[in-house]
Amino acid sequence: MKPTLSLKLSAFAFAVLWSGWMLWLSDEPRTLAITAACALVAGCLWYRIMRWCFRQMRLLPTATAQ
Repeated sequence: MKPTLSLKLSAFAFAVLWSGWMLWLSDEPRTLAITAACALVAGCLWYRIMRWCFRQMRLLPTATAQ
């Protein structure tokens, strides 16, 4: 198993939960495409930021060892 698999799964879970929360708060169904796009961006940012933090704490291998 790759060391970043759990990080990718947590980013996916974050994006799903975040988009579900935004859809639940929204009153208009027209915002579905915008919410889906924002969830994709939020999940990617979550992954990148957490990967950087974990590498700084030396919990993940460096970028060249991937």
